[in-house]
Amino acid sequence: MTKSKIAVIIGSIRPNRQGDKPAKWIADLAAQTGYFDVEIVDLKDYPLPLFDAPASDLWMPTPNAEAAKWQAKLNEFDGYIIVTPEYNRSIPGALKNAIDWAYKPFMKKAVAFVAYGSVGGARAVEHLRTILTELQAVTVRHALHIGGSDFGPIMMGQKTWDDVLPGQVPFTKDVLDNLAWWTNATKVARAADEVAAKAA
Repeated sequence: MTKSKIAVIIGSIRPNRQGDKPAKWIADLAAQTGYFDVEIVDLKDYPLPLFDAPASDLWMPTPNAEAAKWQAKLNEFDGYIIVTPEYNRSIPGALKNAIDWAYKPFMKKAVAFVAYGSVGGARAVEHLRTILTELQAVTVRHALHIGGSDFGPIMMGQKTWDDVLPGQVPFTKDVLDNLAWWTNATKVARAADEVAAKAA
């Protein structure tokens, strides 16, 4: 299995967000597997406007310079781990907006999830699976869900991520092993498609 490059995307931009801490944690664990070269990609670094293009980047060049920069960054990767909270039974608006600006970079690539919230971000991840299927991505069946019994005390200041994340480590193996398999499989298939296109 060849080493693949993956992005760990922090899916919230609020000043009091929690996602940067589990993002760094899962990025470190992913790098330790030896399967991946890993980079954290922070939505805060890409101040995207609300999606207002006449069509997505699947159909036309992006007219917005910041969105083009965002797409170019995503294009560097073979796969992704999206770290997301759950907002009102779905994903943060900033994350949905960022995905709407970048259809093509996700096509035929693997995506895994780390989510947190009252029910472990499960409803947010279900929405992400549907959205990314439309973008022709492959979502890994396994995900890491950090539920209310762990996340609630963090929000209340009774615990920190350092108290909670070590206990989550055993649940990351299936996520990372399967992300490695699917990332490698889609990477090989995309390369074969490129060869076939050039030969046509």
